[in-house]
Amino acid sequence: MDGVFTVGEVIHYLSDILGEDVVLSGLWIRGEISNPNLSTAGHQYFTLKDAESEIQCVIFRTRGRGRLPTIRQGDHVLAHGRLGVYETKGKIQLYVDLVQQEGVGPLHQQFEELCARLRDEGLFDAERKRALPALPRRVGVVTSPQAAAYQDVLRVLGARFPAIEVVLSPALVQGEEAPAQIVAAIHRLASAPGIDVILLVRGGGSLEDLWAFNSELVARAIAASPIPLVSGVGHETDTTIADFAADLRAPTPSAAAGAVVPDRLELLSQIAALSEDLADTIRADLTERRNALRRARLDLDLNSPVRAIDQRRQRIDELVELGGDRLRHHLGLHRERVRGAERQLLLLNPLRILDRGFALITQAEGRIVRDAHALQPQEPVTIRFRDGEVSATITTGARAARPEKG
Repeated sequence: MDGVFTVGEVIHYLSDILGEDVVLSGLWIRGEISNPNLSTAGHQYFTLKDAESEIQCVIFRTRGRGRLPTIRQGDHVLAHGRLGVYETKGKIQLYVDLVQQEGVGPLHQQFEELCARLRDEGLFDAERKRALPALPRRVGVVTSPQAAAYQDVLRVLGARFPAIEVVLSPALVQGEEAPAQIVAAIHRLASAPGIDVILLVRGGGSLEDLWAFNSELVARAIAASPIPLVSGVGHETDTTIADFAADLRAPTPSAAAGAVVPDRLELLSQIAALSEDLADTIRADLTERRNALRRARLDLDLNSPVRAIDQRRQRIDELVELGGDRLRHHLGLHRERVRGAERQLLLLNPLRILDRGFALITQAEGRIVRDAHALQPQEPVTIRFRDGEVSATITTGARAARPEKG
């Protein structure tokens, strides 16, 4: 090859060389499984490593012999396949078609032994897990200031609940010095005023990258923390001893941040709903109280002595009116009777005959003289005419009356 070549040409040339090599076209490689990941398409990706180096591997869903093998983090395996180049990114990787279990790697063995011992001590018991505060005001974060995980935490906290105060307690999250720095960072936040919850976060990586979070010192510091602690270490498939010791394990740093604060929009919606419910309750209560007051007023009106007095007053008025009507009726009847009697008396009054030329003679005692024989000579009498009275004296005795001529 002479001259200048493009990147693609060089990678393609290298791919051809690897493909033509008889040894590299079908070889067995011994190593420890790290970062296994099953894609949505059904392809299995993982890293095969030893103490000196590592190589990327892939088992395509259609290339594996039968079903895809079950591989776990830390497994020691023998992988068979061909060595080739992923030309898009220029990476050498092993295209695996067969995996055989060979044993468990030393790091994974340490992980399992420490995990079992701490579990037996009760360090991971659910009974000692503490509930997170519903609405924290200050959140402590243990991570590296330069880590992408810290920016993810700030982004999520700012979006969900901008009023939250974030206190960073910096620490290395990878390497030999990382466990001691993580423990010191937790202690700093535990003694800081007003910290409501602690986030222990780091982005994804290999088992070695995350090994600081499998430290016994870190696990015991988490368990001894007087403040609830949430772990968000690695990706969703990563699991560390820190996750078991924490009060809550989140699959990622972003998820850890989302777990400790409520969403302000959801809170506002809940507050609005509660306000509406409260308003409805108050309106319903006021309506019920108004109805109860109306019923009480009605009962009071029905049973009030004032109402009874008014009823009796009205009844008295009716009786007085009725009595007056009856009295007037009786008076009218008696008046008519008196008038009738008066007319009858007038008709029967003997004095009415005086108008026809007759006179009325009474003796001294006021007796009416009906017969001539009732009078004695020289007896004084009173003669009453229509227009007055005169006194007279009887001179002669009674004589027989002459018959009238025919």
